[in-house]
Amino acid sequence: MAAWEHLLPRRRWFLLSSLLLAAAAAAPVVHGYGGGGGLTVGFYKESCPQAEAIVREGGAAAGHDDPTTTAPLLRLHFHDCFVRGCEASVLINSTKTNTAEKDAKPNHTLDAFGVIDAAKEKLERKCPAVVSCADILAIAARDAVSLATKAVRQGRWSKDGNLYEVETGRRDGRVSSAKEAVTYLPDSFDGIRRLITRFASKGLSLKDLAVLSGAHALGNTHCPSIAKRLRNFTAHQNTDPTLDASYAAALRRRCRSARDNTTQLEMVPGSSTTFDAAYYRLVAERRGMFHSDEALLRNDVTRGLVHQYMASEEAFLRDFGASMVNMGRVGVLTGGQGEIRRRCAIVN
Repeated sequence: MAAWEHLLPRRRWFLLSSLLLAAAAAAPVVHGYGGGGGLTVGFYKESCPQAEAIVREGGAAAGHDDPTTTAPLLRLHFHDCFVRGCEASVLINSTKTNTAEKDAKPNHTLDAFGVIDAAKEKLERKCPAVVSCADILAIAARDAVSLATKAVRQGRWSKDGNLYEVETGRRDGRVSSAKEAVTYLPDSFDGIRRLITRFASKGLSLKDLAVLSGAHALGNTHCPSIAKRLRNFTAHQNTDPTLDASYAAALRRRCRSARDNTTQLEMVPGSSTTFDAAYYRLVAERRGMFHSDEALLRNDVTRGLVHQYMASEEAFLRDFGASMVNMGRVGVLTGGQGEIRRRCAIVN
């Protein structure tokens, strides 16, 4: 069934969407659910002055060796924050008695764990038990998208080359559940109603949904992720009708098997390592890779933002930074909560 077939009647759904947006805009800024605040820009200024520079150095080196590294670093932060909040539970290894988030099916394609581990190792030598793995994830995501942004490379943003300033002061969680990852992570086949519900449950608005979807400007996917859109979409339609027919045909020629994990598909053909607003043009043309991309056209607010960002890349980059800060506040542990892991993959 196509995404919009699940929607409420148009008038009622538009009213619900408008109320959600208004509520999110009016809500006080909070640092997660029960975190009690504590996040600030420059949290490690006194305790570990080189913290952000050490993380950035490692990310930049990885990006120089392999430009596709930026997307996985950004994605790690997303997948962390949507399950238990931004407390680095996505980094914890499974044990004999517990299957952790990183081993949940939606996380099987996560990568760049080694970049985070290497940064943590350096930070432990420099500032033992000070910098959390959760903050490393947030810093690395900011640096990855900054390095991939043409505007930053051209010096049109802050003097130190950051697309936005990242708040720090998070502490690490001690629990990681694969079942929770399956339950809470947004799915590439989600329709607009489901996406709005997922984002609202994290205190994120319709604008945050539209803006953060722009992260799909970076990276690649593989055939199994879109196989259902191309073949056997429903009992009555072979191809997802929300996908441009000519683009679907081109993708079918590349993905001849639903189990092809070798063929790489650029999320934005020709610029998958450059962070810009090109993604929104593809969405408007019904050439977004995922069903959840096209879903942005099924709501008046998110559709309007798609067209706004098509017209102004500068507006998108500015708003992306603001929405990343919003997401980075979800469910944080601060103060005496949680712990500072000595190794990101293992609780203390």
